[in-house]
Amino acid sequence: MQRWRGLEDLPGGWGRCVATIGTFDGVHLGHQELIRRAVALAEERGVRSVLVTFDPHPSEVLRPGSHPAQLTTLRRKAELVEELGVDVFCVLPFTLDLSKVPADEFVHEILVEKLHVAAVVVGENFRFGHKATGKVETLHHLGQRFGFSVEGAKLVTVPNHAAGEEITFSSTYIRACINAGDVAAAEAALGRPHRLEGIVVRGDRRGHELGFPTANLSTPRYAAIPADGVYAARFSLLNAPARGPLGAAVSVGTNPTFSGRERRVEAFVLDVDEDFYGQRVAIDFVAKLRDMERFESSDALVEEMHRDVTRTRDLLA
Repeated sequence: MQRWRGLEDLPGGWGRCVATIGTFDGVHLGHQELIRRAVALAEERGVRSVLVTFDPHPSEVLRPGSHPAQLTTLRRKAELVEELGVDVFCVLPFTLDLSKVPADEFVHEILVEKLHVAAVVVGENFRFGHKATGKVETLHHLGQRFGFSVEGAKLVTVPNHAAGEEITFSSTYIRACINAGDVAAAEAALGRPHRLEGIVVRGDRRGHELGFPTANLSTPRYAAIPADGVYAARFSLLNAPARGPLGAAVSVGTNPTFSGRERRVEAFVLDVDEDFYGQRVAIDFVAKLRDMERFESSDALVEEMHRDVTRTRDLLA
């Protein structure tokens, strides 16, 4: 898969393509269905498939300080998209100038003049152009003018029997699940466990003193971190993928037993006596074990940590 930053240096002889456009944060099941349709349509037409996304997130440019929690880093997003068979992962730098481009100019200048689209596949709720005035109907109208077809795909929903309604899989919904600590619901919408990536940094070594040495994660600025609690997870070394994932009990929170103030993500990796300091790692959250608690003594905490490890082993078996 080719990876482009902007459209200034398109390869010579670039032909037509099928494009799909969006932020695609999380690359959840709804995104996956959309992307697979674009890939299939490109194969039918004998052209390349291009996924167009934006960085930074548009909301941060338009409303500084409003950046939503990030479900996937740009690198992770590219990896997931590649697995779906996309030919080109194109990142458009999102700027105030780009946000002011009218919908028809966006289509003409980027989709037609630059990418030479033969077809565009987007979600039925897709919005684009200055003040998000462009809709799927706008694309249909412009497609007739410029000679490309448009598909507006339906959103992916599942029944919510408890509430008597349907749940629409969206990045906003998944962020809410993660914020509530419901990593199982997030996994159901993502089609895989929610992943948190980061670099292992030095901690205060309190876990080592208690017999549970932890890898302390330094996470990206906007990372979607689950609610405070203890989780069963899988721990992977991103620089050594052949090693495979390791089981881990992960603590998220301030460590109230020791009057901690800094919110941390700490992974006790099962059956491994190793210092992961400085390594880039990923934590895939499988299930929440319990809320974060304040214990009356370190001994009581250690007893509960043993139970956390046992529950983690059972869940990952």
